[in-house]
Amino acid sequence: MIRAKSFHRDSLNTFRETGIGITAACQALSVISDALCVDTGLSGTGENWLQPDWNTLKISDSSSGHGAVIADIVQWNGEPWPLCPRNFLQRMVSQLKDEFNLSVKVGFEYEFYLMEDKEGQWVPAEDFTYASDYGFSVLQPLVDGIIQSLDKQAIKVRTTHAESGPGQLEMSLDYGDALKMADDQLFFRKTVHAMARQHGYVASFLPKIFADQCGSGMHLHLSLWQEGRNIFADGDSRKLSPEAGQFIAGILHHLPALTAVTTPTCNSFRRITPHCWSGAFTAWGWDNREAAVRIPSQPGRVAPSNMELKTIDASANPYLALGSIIAAGIDGLRNRMDLKEECSIDPGCMSEQERKATSISALPEDLSAALSCFRENHVLLEAMGEGLATSYIGVKQAENDHFSAMSLEDEVNWLLQRY
Repeated sequence: MIRAKSFHRDSLNTFRETGIGITAACQALSVISDALCVDTGLSGTGENWLQPDWNTLKISDSSSGHGAVIADIVQWNGEPWPLCPRNFLQRMVSQLKDEFNLSVKVGFEYEFYLMEDKEGQWVPAEDFTYASDYGFSVLQPLVDGIIQSLDKQAIKVRTTHAESGPGQLEMSLDYGDALKMADDQLFFRKTVHAMARQHGYVASFLPKIFADQCGSGMHLHLSLWQEGRNIFADGDSRKLSPEAGQFIAGILHHLPALTAVTTPTCNSFRRITPHCWSGAFTAWGWDNREAAVRIPSQPGRVAPSNMELKTIDASANPYLALGSIIAAGIDGLRNRMDLKEECSIDPGCMSEQERKATSISALPEDLSAALSCFRENHVLLEAMGEGLATSYIGVKQAENDHFSAMSLEDEVNWLLQRY
């Protein structure tokens, strides 16, 4: 969830450097309510400050009269708060640079539904199919409004099309540095929500709204860079570089635990099912949309330029998700992990014996199982730090206890407008 505080422009000199105060308990609040979750290590005492990063300032016509700026959570002495999600990503980016002289560039593909409230029921705004030109043209005024608003915020939409679900769209943003793209994720969602409202719709990034329709992911494209050069490929060959192979191997090794952060809601796991292009297995392959990690072919090129992680959605905190993914990749580099054999078929069509022989396993079936994997993953816990990991687990456990036995319809009624 995106949380924010506002101030009047006349107070700019007061808040320009120090920011606005916020309770430390903010990291103990769940999507359910503003009551503190137990076992987070936090209480109603303690104060931090939202210190603005003025490099992120955006002024958009989708929020008339307002500007928005991303903030770091800092302590009274100006030092980063160890539980600040944005600081966690910054630490992982620095660690990758310091240890291996590497940086990552990332890009997101966002899927979302446009909904209408008709007689107390949420229904899709339109009914069309994947890449439908008609469906796209019907929604073109809204799409144009979103893209124009994002252009004014220096956020570039590379491609967009009608997705498989009725009233579902996909938009892909240009790639960039990890921290900037995590920041832009918040601006993107904020803009889509605002422009949808202006056109009479409600936009939702909830991973699974309809049992019999496509879910919504936030596929992550990631590449490795060194000295200003993409080193994902081994020269000009159709091979991954040793660094890329080890990085991906680390992600796949830690993926069962990573899902607690990249697909962090009970609703998320309704999307991650075999034969639905959602990456339900710890497999990788060229152009394999059923593998958790896909290596996309490039037109006119032999060498790969990036990987796509499919097991991630927009209910994830982008700073925690990217930070955890980088931490897993760092572990792969440190231990020179070998990348398992490429999977060239749908792993869901393989027998258990075939998957076991190729070191492919199914991902956790629900949030409870994912949290169990996360609790046992010392690499990710250590990367986050005790305070941040404890608060995160406490919040997610509370959400799991609340939603795990709930029907999809009741879950959607709770969460549709929160995401």
